[in-house]
Formats: sequence, structure tokens, C-alpha cells
Amino acid sequence: MDTQTLLTRLSEAVGLSGYERPVRSLIREAFGRCADEVRIDKMGNLIAHKIGLGSEPRQRVMLAAHMDEIGLMVTGIEGAFLRIARVGGVDDRVLLAQPVTVHGSKNGEHDLPGVVASVPPHLVDRQDRDKVVPIEKLFVDVGLPPDEVEQRVRVGDLISFRQDAVALKGDLVSGKAMDDRAAVASVALCLELLSGMYHKWDVYAVATVQEEVGLFGALTSAFDVNPDIAIAIDVTFADQPGISDDRTFPVGKGPTIGIGPNFHPLLLEALEATAKNQEIPYHIEPAPGSSGTDAWAIQISREGVPTALLSIPARYMHSPIETVAIRDVERTGRLMAHFIAGLGPEFMTTWPFPTARTHSD
Repeated sequence: MDTQTLLTRLSEAVGLSGYERPVRSLIREAFGRCADEVRIDKMGNLIAHKIGLGSEPRQRVMLAAHMDEIGLMVTGIEGAFLRIARVGGVDDRVLLAQPVTVHGSKNGEHDLPGVVASVPPHLVDRQDRDKVVPIEKLFVDVGLPPDEVEQRVRVGDLISFRQDAVALKGDLVSGKAMDDRAAVASVALCLELLSGMYHKWDVYAVATVQEEVGLFGALTSAFDVNPDIAIAIDVTFADQPGISDDRTFPVGKGPTIGIGPNFHPLLLEALEATAKNQEIPYHIEPAPGSSGTDAWAIQISREGVPTALLSIPARYMHSPIETVAIRDVERTGRLMAHFIAGLGPEFMTTWPFPTARTHSD
């Protein structure tokens, strides 16, 4: 599996929160190459099951990376122009002058190219010229006259960023939705590696939905899978100008492993030991409260799930040019694969409180 090609395809696919269908079909193809079963649950999560080689009942590890992305929605039509609102955490600062795609739904018409625009600076009040234009004063222009806009677009239609992935020097790839498609790619790579390894536990690789609007896919899929342990995979803040070093991690130097109340300390120890044994570089990332990731929802599923978090450093988060290192994606996949291959039936029996489960299904 070529990582750059996979990253590019995942980044350029469309899949806003709650409307992940286009990217889900691509992930189904990627996960399905190495899984024994792939299904979609009622929420829209894609769940790939790779059967372990241990004796039944086998224990379960869940890998969760969200497939949804941030974007926009049409909230009003003013003649030839579309008023917009956020779907997820869109940053007003990056919206102006962005090329977008309006996914029209009337009369079977789809994918209208558009641009996000506003009043020229010459016509803005002087005191507002140096301020960020708020989303309420932005609009999308698709180039059509009002009557055609009325026929082809309706309130509630989605708008995605129109951005090709770009291969940068230094093994970096930049594009939209690397949060969290880079993590999805790492899960696909993990499944591929596990195909050549002996692993006793069952593996459930889940591409979750609606993380950007509330962690909803992680909450429901964890209840469904009922894992013994789980690893959420997301992105974290990478080094860039204007941010202190104590809040960022270097690009190309490996994933981070979360530490804090959202994460089980013994899973942290086990992942650290695996990274050291495999000579995979990593960093410890403190999260003294909510991690803001799928791990936050998975941890409290059912009676509780021991959960860990691996994060891939990404520059320019929540913008159309999120940038990651290919080697970090590959190292994250390799770390998960070797960790899973090292899991035996005794893994949880030595823990200081009862966590072993009996699976009846």
C-alpha cells in the first residue's frame, strides 16, 4: 500500500460530519483488503473486523479514527449568492477567497464550483478593514444567475473545500481533512501489517462519524463493538511559527502517546514499551482534561473501556492545508500493529483491577 497515494485519495474525498458516505466507500475499500468482515452500523460508522488466531472467546481491541471533515452548509439564498454556516470547527480566518464545491441536490445536479467572497476592502468601513471577516458577512458565488441558483441549490446543501493534496518536500503532504484522514490511513496500514503477523486478539478497525460535531460515532460504535481495550488515533498540533514548543510536537519525529485521565496508564506503558522495542520514535503528550478526541467518548462506553490515544502531528489544523509527514503516518500504523501482535490472553489479567470481559456474541 503506497502511503502517499492513500493519503491523497483520502484527503481529496468528501465526507462532512453527518454526510460521510463518499469517503466511507473509499475507506471500505482500503480496510476491506485485509479485514475478514466490513460492515456499516446504523450511525454510519464503518467497522472492519480482523479475526485473531487465539482460542475463543477472543479478546477485542478497537482502533478508532474519525472519517468526517469540517465544512459549510447553505443557510440562505440571496439572489445569485449563498449565505453559509459552519459544519464543525471551521476557522473564519481561512474562509475568505477559498475555492469550494457546493453539493447541490435539486434536479439531480451536484458539485457546483464556487468561491467564498465578501465585500472588497475598498468598500469596507475603515475601522473594519484590518479585522477578520466574520462568516455572517461572507457568501459563496457559484457564477450562476439567480433563477438557476434557485433551481440547483437549496438551504441545507453542503459545501466542501475544493483542495487537491500537495506533496511537499521533506516527505510532507498537505491538504484538507488530514484531520483525521491521516489517522484513517494509519489504521489501514496497521491492518495490512497485521496480515503478515500472528495476532491472537480480534481487531476492530472503526472509521467513526461525526467526531467534529460531538464524538457521536465513537460513542455508538464503542457500545456496539464492546472492546476490551481501545486506541483512538487523531492528529495533534505540530511545530510551526507563532506557537510555543511546549504546545507542539515535531513533524516527522513520530506520533505522540497521550497521558492523562482520559487514558489508561498501563496502556501507555505498553505502547511505550512497544515503541522502544521497535525503535519507533514517539513523544508523550499531556492531556490533563478532555482530549477532545474519540477517546473521550470510548472511555465511558458501557461499564468503561481502557483507552489510549495516538496522535499524528499536523500543521495548520482545521484549515484546507493541514500538513503531515508520511513517515509519521507509517510509524503510527507500525506501532499499533506491533502492539496488537504482542497482546496475549494474559495481557489484562495482571492489571490491578478486574477488566477482563466475556464476549457472548
